[in-house]
Amino acid sequence: MGIVGNLSSDQLQSFHSQGFLVIESFASPEEIDAMMKRMEQLLDEFDYSSTASIFSTKNQQKLTDNYFFESAENVSFFFEEKAFGDDGNLKQPKQLSINKVGHALNEIEPAFKKFSSSEKFSSLLFSLGYKRPVIIQSMYIFKQPGIGGEVVPHQDNSFLYTEPTTCTGLWLALEDATIINGCIWAIPGSQKNGLVRRMVRGEGGVSFDRPSPTYNQNDFVPIEVKAGSLVVIHGDLIHQSFENQSSKSRHAYSLHVVDTDGCKWAPDNW
Repeated sequence: MGIVGNLSSDQLQSFHSQGFLVIESFASPEEIDAMMKRMEQLLDEFDYSSTASIFSTKNQQKLTDNYFFESAENVSFFFEEKAFGDDGNLKQPKQLSINKVGHALNEIEPAFKKFSSSEKFSSLLFSLGYKRPVIIQSMYIFKQPGIGGEVVPHQDNSFLYTEPTTCTGLWLALEDATIINGCIWAIPGSQKNGLVRRMVRGEGGVSFDRPSPTYNQNDFVPIEVKAGSLVVIHGDLIHQSFENQSSKSRHAYSLHVVDTDGCKWAPDNW
C-alpha cells in the first residue's frame, strides 16, 4: 500500500492561503522526550574548547567558517552570539550557551531519524505534493533564556534553492513557543510574492545576491504553539523570531525538505 496524504482539503487550503499551517499534537510526548533527552546527552559529551563557532543570521562572516559548511554532514554545535564574555569565556554553562545543533541529526541520531522518517512525516510530505522528498538539513534550536538571539526576516528558499523552488520548513515545537520566549512570527500570504533574494556560495564564502527588503513589523503575526505542534512553513513565506527575553527556553526541532523529482538542486547553495 502506498503512502496516503494526511492533510484535509481545509488544511491544504489554509496552507496555500496563509503560507503556513499549524498541526497540533503532531509529535507524541514520547517522541519529544526521546529527542530532548538525546540532545541533553550530546551536550554533556560536547567539548566546547575544540571550537567556539558562533552562529548568527546577522553576521554572514560566520558562514565562511569551514565548521559551518562541514556541519551539513555532521552533528555540530553553534554558540549564541551573547554566550561569551569579553574575556572569551562562557558567561553561563555550555548547556545554556548553544544556539543550535545541526545539520544532519535526521541522518545520524536515531531518536531524530525515527521521527523524521515516520509514516506520519512521509504522509504529510505526500499531502504537500512531494514526489521524491529529501530532508536537506535538520537542526535542534534552543532559543536560550535571556540570550536566545533573534532570527531576522527570511525565506527558507533563499538558503535551499531548487529550480523550480520546492523547499518547505517543518518546525516542531519541543516546548511551548510563546510571544515571550521567542515564537515564530510570519507575514500571512507573503509567499505569494515569490522569492526575494538568494544566499549563494562563491569563492569568497557565502553572501546574499541582493539586500534585504524592509518589512513593516505590523504585518507580522505571532505563531504561538504548544509542545508537540508542527508548523509547516512555505519556502517563500517571510518569517522571523525575536530574542528570548524570558526565563524559559524554547526548544524546537527544525527540518527543511526539498523535492528531487522534476527540479534541480542549485550548485551554489551553501
